[in-house]
Amino acid sequence: MNESHTDRGKAIHRETGQTFYYATRLLPERIREQTYVLYGFFRIADEVVDGDHDRSPETQRQELEAIRAAALGERAAEEPVVEAFDEIRARAGIPDEEIDAFIDAMVADIDTEEYETYEDLEGYMRGSAAAVGNMMLAVMDPDRHERARPHAMALGNAFQLTNFIRDVREDIRDLDRVYLPQETLDRYDVTVDQLRREECTPELRQAVRFEVRRAEQLYRTGVRGIEYLPKDCQFAVVLAAVLYAEHHRLIRDREFDVLTAPPELSRTRKVWVVAKTWYNWQRFKDPVSVFRHASAVPSEERTTEERDHSLVTTD
Repeated sequence: MNESHTDRGKAIHRETGQTFYYATRLLPERIREQTYVLYGFFRIADEVVDGDHDRSPETQRQELEAIRAAALGERAAEEPVVEAFDEIRARAGIPDEEIDAFIDAMVADIDTEEYETYEDLEGYMRGSAAAVGNMMLAVMDPDRHERARPHAMALGNAFQLTNFIRDVREDIRDLDRVYLPQETLDRYDVTVDQLRREECTPELRQAVRFEVRRAEQLYRTGVRGIEYLPKDCQFAVVLAAVLYAEHHRLIRDREFDVLTAPPELSRTRKVWVVAKTWYNWQRFKDPVSVFRHASAVPSEERTTEERDHSLVTTD
């Protein structure tokens, strides 16, 4: 892996993953350079199905299979970042099953427009998110890998679910996809046609609130595993969690309206979140305590009170 490979991955990361980029820059160099490459690899595969192009579904499948083979070292890579990813895969011992799961999820995006149940969506996220967490875990190489693994997968899923909630309008408008589970929409009497018409109804707000709470439980589970990571990686990972969960504060401020405009973090807000997280890191040095004090995710006790209040007012 040479400097040009890293620079290419870094450029992709900076341009398309600005929230994570803030946290990635705070990783130790031995992890940071590899993370740029991993993120570049993920985006290159994602762009095959989500990019602005006129590829046929069959062409998309062929391109993804070519990327899979190159990432597994079975053929020469056409993209330098994919070549560098193959080197990292071999060095870090990233299991082939994680790469297969990730590429399979990208293939699923070609012709899957909706997910009936959350379990169905979890199957997709096993590749699109949990596998990403597992690959990052392999690069970080913690001593207690198996203890960290379920938490890394949960955190990957939390980030992904926040993406799905944040991007409801863009996903249906640009990609004709709905990632909110159909069972959630049915539960609150929301139709896909209403999403297409960008109607922010009281029922939609309830559906979004439900999925926000689901994502926040994943954050709590994920953050509890950060203590198993190398010490010099922990702050960057908890910062990534706090930054991404900050979207939930915006969503709550808008009373769960994700259709009028996408809830995006401004540069000023990101800098404030970084400063707040660093301050709490200096106070506690404990990922769970830092996340509890710095993030937009309420404590489990507060969540219980909210749920009880919701039941009372509904009755």
